[in-house]
Amino acid sequence: MIKKLALGVSLALLTSQAAAADWLHCGDVFDSEEGNLKGEHYIAVEGGEITKITRQRPNVASITDLSAMTCLPGLIDLHVHLDGESAPDAYMDRFTQGPADLALIAQSYGMKTLNAGFTTVRNPGDSYNVTIALRDAIAAGTVKGPRIYSAGKSLATTGGHADPTNGVKDLLMGRPSPVDGVINSEEDAKEAVRQHYKEGADFIKITATGGVLSMASSGQNPQFTNNELEALIDIADDYNFHVAAHAHGKEGMLRAVKAGVKTVEHGTYMDDEVIAAMKEQGTYLVPTILAGKFVAEKAKIDGYFPDVVRPKAAEIGPLIQETFAKAYQAGVNVAFGTDSGVSAHGDNALEFQYMVEAGMPAHEAIQAATSIAAQILKNDKLGAIKVGNYADIIAVDGNPLDDIKQLQDVDFVMKNGELIKY
Repeated sequence: MIKKLALGVSLALLTSQAAAADWLHCGDVFDSEEGNLKGEHYIAVEGGEITKITRQRPNVASITDLSAMTCLPGLIDLHVHLDGESAPDAYMDRFTQGPADLALIAQSYGMKTLNAGFTTVRNPGDSYNVTIALRDAIAAGTVKGPRIYSAGKSLATTGGHADPTNGVKDLLMGRPSPVDGVINSEEDAKEAVRQHYKEGADFIKITATGGVLSMASSGQNPQFTNNELEALIDIADDYNFHVAAHAHGKEGMLRAVKAGVKTVEHGTYMDDEVIAAMKEQGTYLVPTILAGKFVAEKAKIDGYFPDVVRPKAAEIGPLIQETFAKAYQAGVNVAFGTDSGVSAHGDNALEFQYMVEAGMPAHEAIQAATSIAAQILKNDKLGAIKVGNYADIIAVDGNPLDDIKQLQDVDFVMKNGELIKY
C-alpha cells in the first residue's frame, strides 16, 4: 500500500510538472505600472502564475482567443463589506442572521465581486470574523471567491460608528469590550489590536468619526482621542498591520492622519488642512464615491433608511465626489475602493466612471485599482501583468482608456490561473 501511494504521488507530480502552460492571446494589454497600453501580446499561465509574455505567437495547439479584447490585471477593491448589502430591512439582519448565515452570504457576494473582475478585495469590517473564515476557505480551495484581506471587526468607541450595540434596547446593549471591537482607552486600543492579531486579521480598521448608516445621530464627530489613536497605531506597527480609517468629519480625520493611518475611507469633509497633512504623511484617500451616490439616492425614498440615518445620508452622500475631485487635484494619493455592501455588490466598476467624471484620467483610475492598491496591500505579485505575478487577468471589449465604462462589463476573468468567467 505504501509503495502504491508513493507511486501515485510521483505520477501526480510528474503529470503536474509535464503539464503545458495555458496561453492567452490578448489584443491589447494594460501596463498598470506605466499606465498605458502595450499592444498585442501572448501570455503564458502555469501553476497559478504568469510565466511568459511575448509578442510572438507560441507554437502550441490551444490558445484562448482574447484578440479582440484588452487584457488588464485583476482589479482590486480596497473597501467592500461582503457579509451584507443595503436594504430597507437590513437593520433587522443582526437579530435574525448568525455567523453561518453571514458566511454563506459573504461567499455569494464574493462571487458577484469576482465575476465583475475584482480578483482581490480588502474587507474593512465584518461580523463574527466571517470574512477571515471565508478568506481561508477560498485560499484552501474549499469555495471560490476573490482573494480577501480582512480586518475582521471594525474598531469603534462606545456609541460610535461600528459599536455593534447601537440602536438596540438597553437590555441588549451590555458593555462591549475590546474583544467586541469597542475601545475607550489607550490600553483598550492595544488590547483590541492584539486581539485582532490573535483572530487572524490582515489589517486594522477604525471608525475615526461618526458614520452615515449607523444608528447614531452624528456622522461627523471625532470618536477617538489622539492618545488612543497613537497607542493603536503604535501597536499595529508592531504587528505589521496597516490601519484604515473610516472618516467623514474634519477633526477626526485630521487626528487619524497625523497619528499615521495608511488610508482614509470616504474623506467627506476634508479641507485644505487635512489635504496638506495627508500629502505630508503620504496617506491615501479611498473615496467610495459610489457609496455616497447610492445613499443620497436612497435617502429620497420614504422608509428606506431609519429616521436617524436618512438626514445623514442626504447630507453626506452627495459631497464625496466633489471632495475626491478636490483632493485629487491637490495631489493627494488615491486608491480604489467602493464600500460595496452599502451599494450593490458586483456594481464596483461604477466607481471608475465617477472617478473619471471628477477629473481623474482613466489610466490613473485603473492604476488606483491595480498597481497602487497592490502597494497598499504590500503584495508585489498583485496589480500588474508581468512574469512571476499571480495569473489574475481580466479582459474587456474595446479600450477602457477611451471609455472607462467598458470595465462595467468584464467578459473574461482569471484568478490564480483558474478560469472564472469567459
